[in-house]
Amino acid sequence: MSAKVAAIICAAGPAKRFGGKRKKQFVEVGGRAVFLKSVELFANREDVSQILLGIPAEDEEIINIRWGANLSLFKTKVFLGGATRFETVNKALGLLKDDINLVAIHDAARCCVTAGWIDGVIKAAEKTGAAILACPVTATLKEVKDGVIVKTVDRNGLYEAQTPQVFEVNLLKQSREKADKANADKITDDSQLIEALGHKVAIVETDSSNIKITHPADVAIAEAILKTRPIPKKEGYDGPFYEAQW
Repeated sequence: MSAKVAAIICAAGPAKRFGGKRKKQFVEVGGRAVFLKSVELFANREDVSQILLGIPAEDEEIINIRWGANLSLFKTKVFLGGATRFETVNKALGLLKDDINLVAIHDAARCCVTAGWIDGVIKAAEKTGAAILACPVTATLKEVKDGVIVKTVDRNGLYEAQTPQVFEVNLLKQSREKADKANADKITDDSQLIEALGHKVAIVETDSSNIKITHPADVAIAEAILKTRPIPKKEGYDGPFYEAQW
C-alpha cells in the first residue's frame, strides 16, 4: 500500500530564544516567511494528502490576512496550536483524514530540508513504522555544571535529531496515549515518545544544512544554504517573479 502522508507543521511555539519583534516562524528567508517555505516543501508531493499548520492563537488574524491566500493555494488547514509542542501535535492528530497511514511532523523553522531527505525518511518509516532525519555530531561536546566543564563527552555514535520525523499513525497515537502528560513541556521531539514504547526508530542521515532557525544569525545561514540549491523546476508558466524568490 502506498503511503498517504499527513504533514503537521509546528509553528505555534513562542520562539523566545529568537528575540526581536517577530517570531522566528514569521521571519523572512529569501523574501518569504520561514513557515511558508516549510509548508511548500510538502505541498507538491504526491504522497502528502493533508497539510496541517499549527499556529499561535494570537497570530491567527495576521496569518489569515498576510498568508491566507498562499495557504489556501497549498490546501493547508490552519489550526490553533497548544501551549506545548505535545498539545499542538495532539490537536493535529484529531484533524487527520481517515485514510492517512503516515504522519510527518516538521518544525516550521526548518526550511532547508531537501526533497531527497523527505523522500528518504518517508520510505524508511514505511518499512519500520518510525524514522527521523538526524545529523552526526561533529563538534567537541562538553558537559558543564555551574559554568565549569565537568567532562568531555564522547561524540562517537551521537546524532542531532532533526525533522521531519515520520511515524505510522496508530503507533504515534499509541505513544501519545501512554505519554506522561505532566511532563509534556519537556518533550522536545516526537521520537522520544516512540522510543518510550520500546519501538525502534530508524534514522536517515543528513548534514548540518538542515538547519533549524533559532537565533537571528541563523537567517543569513539559511539564506546562504538555499542559494546553493538548484531552483525547483515547475511545469507551466509561473510568472516573471518565480525565480526571484529563490
